[in-house]
Amino acid sequence: MNWNRQWKKVARFLKIEHTLFSLPLIFAGVLLAAKQIPPLYQIVLILLAAVGARTVALSLNRIIDRHIDAKNPRTSNRELPRKTMKVSEALIVMCIGLLFYIGSAALISPFCLLLSPIPLLVFAVYPYLKRFTPLVHFGVGLGLAMAPLGGWLAVTCTFDGILPGALLALFMFFWASGFDVIYATLDEEFDKKEKLYSLVATYGKEKALKISAMLHVLSFCVLSLVWALYLHNVGSLLLLLLSGYLLYLEHKNVDNVELAFFRINALNGFVILGMVIVGIYFS
Repeated sequence: MNWNRQWKKVARFLKIEHTLFSLPLIFAGVLLAAKQIPPLYQIVLILLAAVGARTVALSLNRIIDRHIDAKNPRTSNRELPRKTMKVSEALIVMCIGLLFYIGSAALISPFCLLLSPIPLLVFAVYPYLKRFTPLVHFGVGLGLAMAPLGGWLAVTCTFDGILPGALLALFMFFWASGFDVIYATLDEEFDKKEKLYSLVATYGKEKALKISAMLHVLSFCVLSLVWALYLHNVGSLLLLLLSGYLLYLEHKNVDNVELAFFRINALNGFVILGMVIVGIYFS
């Protein structure tokens, strides 16, 4: 067996680069909770749990949507529709991710292990939402909102004093839901033809993008509240403003989804992590 070839196939299947959306927010939650650099073992366990959870979520999405993806010209070249990967192989990848996720959660704390099925439930349900409701984007937002909240809970192992983590999660909910609306513009005609739901397919691109902009305004308001309550220094303020500018750029470039969705969003995640780092360690 050519292991290098197999690894490349799995990496393409998992779109590992998409982890750049959630990973900075996970560690923003970690640092906001810890107020110091956590022990290395804790950082490693949180990273493994995050990668494992992301693997489960993506694998489930690809498996559940494989027949839809085969019909869509934009997604027909994915591994399952092209049959360059078998469903059984995708299930093995998912199970490996599940093992990393559950195992890491158990090693972090019994509290995290107890909560670990909740994200899995969201991951299993949200791929089906496009078949029933234009609110599908909020399923994506909810799935990603658990990233900073999970980082917070991995450190604190309690719901006491959860407001900072909850605010970061609320920011992520609005932000991710908004950028998923932008991503859905790529499939407007296909979704209408196949009777799939999205805000874009249901209400049209112009109105959907206005809703996306409103969601991003809300996300910036929540992020500003995080700054005002917990960070409030000049350096973190500058990064907050940069984050707001990146949100503006995202909507200014909505017709270039590659730029708006992938590059600007990935950069914004690291800006927000930087805002938390500067606010905590350089105040």
